[in-house]
Amino acid sequence: MRQRIVRHLAKGALATLAFGIVACGAATSAAQAEDGGPEGLWSVYDDALKGAKYVDLTHTITPKIPVWAGFADPTFAPAKAGKDLEGYAKKGDTYSYEKHGFEATDYHLPTDQLGTQLDPPAHWAPEYPAIDELPATYTLRPLVVISIVDQLKDDPNYALTVSDVEAWEKQHGRVPEGSVVFVRSDWSKTWPDPALATLTKFPQVGLDALKFLHEQRHILFHGHEPLDTDSTPNLEGEDWLMHHGYAQAEGVAHLDEVPATGCLVSIGYPKFGGGLGGYARYVAICPPDWQYGVTVGPNDAPLPKSDKKLHYDAAAGMRVR
Repeated sequence: MRQRIVRHLAKGALATLAFGIVACGAATSAAQAEDGGPEGLWSVYDDALKGAKYVDLTHTITPKIPVWAGFADPTFAPAKAGKDLEGYAKKGDTYSYEKHGFEATDYHLPTDQLGTQLDPPAHWAPEYPAIDELPATYTLRPLVVISIVDQLKDDPNYALTVSDVEAWEKQHGRVPEGSVVFVRSDWSKTWPDPALATLTKFPQVGLDALKFLHEQRHILFHGHEPLDTDSTPNLEGEDWLMHHGYAQAEGVAHLDEVPATGCLVSIGYPKFGGGLGGYARYVAICPPDWQYGVTVGPNDAPLPKSDKKLHYDAAAGMRVR
């Protein structure tokens, strides 16, 4: 019953969003005629998104997260002046609140394959788009969550199959065209254990399932919790995706806090020129009565003050409270 309610609420939100997009010009014209001011999609936010529950599906990048053995670990350090600034700082000075009024961080990120990611097809296939060439339409999509948690109890190397997708559809309906499909495995629950990067057996997404989702259901992209799509010797799933112009998400988190249907996913990533990977931020936007997540509230701005000040901790290799 709860799933039906969630689907019903989400369909209403999606319908409102779709109507707002299609009728943007008409809504703007009507609002301008009525009160002289534009409205456009603002009503979609007020009606469908302001009261929604927001669930972060993203790992925090720190110097101690699991990283593929072929890459070096990231390091964080207090930022220093790169040149003399007369009367303000000398080259090599560490910026401080006391002396300069601000602080900043020097991030050494040896790869763009860290933590929660968005892989553009150019990661493997240079003839396809890099991260900065992905269209702005990679911003907000319907979110599908397909669980293989039960299957993994008997086989830690289990791979999502076409029959798993079809079984999901029998219960929830057809996977929407243009949606994002995240595969829940709960692999990420032990994050940031460094051993995660060394596992040779982990939850997979099978090649046939990937082909079915893209060629038969025409999804935007899929995502999974581990740092690789599959454990085959040649990474056949990722190879096929990239060489056919598809992106994918890796290192996704907290999928146990999102329903199978009814949510949207917000997709954000830095726009590095020619980038072959992306430090991504995925946020599920779920119906207002969903049990997990946070809602828009008065503490969003200004943000609350903490009793504990942020400071650089050499042992942690980063700023902590």
